[in-house]
Amino acid sequence: MEENTSSEEQHPDQPAGAASTENNITFTNRIDLSALKDAVSNIRKELGKVIVGQKGMIDLLITALLADGHVLLEGVPGVAKTLTAKLLARSMKIDFSRIQFTPDLMPSDILGTSIFNLKDSEFEFKKGPVFANMILIDEINRAPAKTQAALFEVMEERQITIDGQKYSMDKPFIVLATQNPVEQEGTYRLPEAQLDRFLFKVEIDYPVLEEEVDILKREHDLNGNKKTDKVTAFLDAKALEEFQETVGQVLVEEHLLNYIAQIIVNTRSNPFLFLGASPRASIAILKASKAFAAINGRDFVTPEDIKRVAIPVLQHRIIITPEREMEGVTSKQVIEQIIQAVEVPR
Repeated sequence: MEENTSSEEQHPDQPAGAASTENNITFTNRIDLSALKDAVSNIRKELGKVIVGQKGMIDLLITALLADGHVLLEGVPGVAKTLTAKLLARSMKIDFSRIQFTPDLMPSDILGTSIFNLKDSEFEFKKGPVFANMILIDEINRAPAKTQAALFEVMEERQITIDGQKYSMDKPFIVLATQNPVEQEGTYRLPEAQLDRFLFKVEIDYPVLEEEVDILKREHDLNGNKKTDKVTAFLDAKALEEFQETVGQVLVEEHLLNYIAQIIVNTRSNPFLFLGASPRASIAILKASKAFAAINGRDFVTPEDIKRVAIPVLQHRIIITPEREMEGVTSKQVIEQIIQAVEVPR
């Protein structure tokens, strides 16, 4: 689909939705995205009350919410990874839980455990902090493999199994995890199977000079008030679930599905890569590109949407060969080369 072609022209038999404008071109959506666009605008506004800059990170977080995916936030200490996750949860009327990962954390500390009830003479399951709509896992790479493995089922299937009994998570269920890429002491490398369960890996950089000055001004003006007090909750779990269903209806034409597949297949044959992307990665690009199109007011995906989400979807799923890694080649560079090599459909 060409970017300058309206969806109304290509789908005249579909009921028209709200009109949208992009690149000075007006088109009519099949789906009414006005409520979703208002919600996205409000989330951006609320987070912008506290977070300076980082517009790309905020858009990716919102995209992940609408795509029903988990996010791994990576950055050095002090760049507002935890604060951003807390503010995102505060902007919505949903259950929020924070778990600080440590080397002595056990799976039962996350999932819950069965306790013998003397009154009823039966074992009773006490739910752990994972039973919430949004989970913030601080410093996820500080817990050992046994605790990391406890997250596999809940992140993929939105359920846990304890003593043969299954417990389902309430919708929506989103995991936001943070990690520090610099510090290595007392940390554990995340298993590839767990990394593959994150929709995005978002790298957070230092602010530029103007943003640093703005941060200092805002901190000075707080006068003892909490930063989170500025954020107002307006979006509930039901509305978010409806928006996720709306995103699922966004149109992706067959040639764009082929474009996604070509990018993924190229990661498996690239000489710079020891490990390519799995089919879960192609599904992740599909869901993320649909959500990214929706937050930009379109009910159809373009090649630019796919390019925009490809790096955060793929960079934690591929492994550079040791030789190239020693040369300083990064996963982001390889992904960019693959995207450039694959012909863009028109």
